[in-house]
Amino acid sequence: MAGEITETGELYSPYVGLVYMFNLIVGTGALTMPKAFASAGWLVSLVLLVFLGFMSFVTTTFVMEAMAAANAQLHWKRMETHKEEEDEDSSTTSDSDILTQDNYERAEKRPILSVQRRSSPNLFEITDRVEMGQMASMFFNKVGVNLFYFCIIVYLYGDLAIYAAAVPFSLMQVTCSVSGNDSCGVDTDAKYNDTDLCWGPLGRVDAYRIYLAVFTLLLGPFTFFDVQKTKYLQILTSLMRWIAFAIMIVLALVRIGNRQGEGHPPLANFLGVRNLFGVCVYSFMCQHSLPSLITPISSKRHITRLVFLDYGLILAFYGLLSFTAIFCFRGDSLMDMYTLNFARCDVVSLAAVRFFLGLFPVFTISTNFPIIAVTLRNNWKTLFHREGGTYPWVVDRVVFPTITLVPPILVAFCTHDLESLVGITGAYAGTGIQYVIPAFLVYLCRKDTQLTFGYGVVNKHRSPFRHTFWVAFVLLWAFSCFFFVTANIVLSETQL
Repeated sequence: MAGEITETGELYSPYVGLVYMFNLIVGTGALTMPKAFASAGWLVSLVLLVFLGFMSFVTTTFVMEAMAAANAQLHWKRMETHKEEEDEDSSTTSDSDILTQDNYERAEKRPILSVQRRSSPNLFEITDRVEMGQMASMFFNKVGVNLFYFCIIVYLYGDLAIYAAAVPFSLMQVTCSVSGNDSCGVDTDAKYNDTDLCWGPLGRVDAYRIYLAVFTLLLGPFTFFDVQKTKYLQILTSLMRWIAFAIMIVLALVRIGNRQGEGHPPLANFLGVRNLFGVCVYSFMCQHSLPSLITPISSKRHITRLVFLDYGLILAFYGLLSFTAIFCFRGDSLMDMYTLNFARCDVVSLAAVRFFLGLFPVFTISTNFPIIAVTLRNNWKTLFHREGGTYPWVVDRVVFPTITLVPPILVAFCTHDLESLVGITGAYAGTGIQYVIPAFLVYLCRKDTQLTFGYGVVNKHRSPFRHTFWVAFVLLWAFSCFFFVTANIVLSETQL
């Protein structure tokens, strides 16, 4: 649950940790990026992608510095508590002998790595997994903590709405095309309306809502219980993801190499920047999961450099996926879910590959939906929790799961415009999590560290962007984004 100090978990090497970060960042947002690229123009898209990747790296280093500062606070409190206990126990000889014997026995049984960590002279070593909610409670005031949880909850609601719409939409696209005249899959040249027929008298929108109802009935009940992602499920979904991405990139490159590419993207189209911005912010989102990713890394000596390398690889991957897409397919034929562009006979001749790519979001997204739903439910509980208080059974087991599940399902019932859902979620809640919260965290943790340890103490994991200018720049950029996106939405609605 957010707001609690949790177990660090099994340690792994820095390179394994960076693979986990790569897999976390490259997710659903990557599938909506090609259409956003085609709408905004390739040059504008490239510039914005690189800049937003750099800004995400800056705030990632902010969060790592705040994690180190939070660990220093916890280590200092433990040292103070241990010192007080030693002073009390030294009053009697017999008690001291018992304590010495007990400490000796525990040291003999404790793993060597644990002993080394506990004796580490550096207070800023990241050994405890301190989630962002806990950091917010350590460095923010009460209003700041509530605003933090509000931002996290809005973002998770957006995540659930995207997932709840993506699975039924993919199923509708594949099955309605197969059941119709086009037995080879989705015809991206055709412009379908929700009122078009799918199964007999049932329209496409009816099929979508039937799939949404089935999705809710199958996965919704997990919101009322505790679920945990297993290691093997992670391996399976990661393997499927990379097979799908590799197939799409290779097929697009082959078509372009055979002069079958149909795409002629514009240089710049500022009308498409709004959705592109939201999609890019959403696609670089990892700040809220950094404590789970960074803390178990065994050696953090060069962690900042390795994270920078990871961001470079992610940028290269996003660029390769999006550029092959916009030059392979016409901009008006690119689907909200890029995988659906490959459910055509003229693109993929093998039926098994067409169905694998068309249904790929169904498998990967469905495994994540219950986990995000439980995370959102737990954040609601944490937000309203009071010290020493407990919730009645009905509130704990019925009310919180219901308010978690119903809103995203209603949003998905009303719209399946995935590009807009991803864009709005990234542009608003995503901006708060990726820019505003890390900037305030690092600013306040620096002040707190100076007050607690003095001005001469140096945080070994401090950000390379240590000047206050960078904090102000990130906040200025974040509020500019809020203003730009809101103004763009208002102007678009006015023109309509």
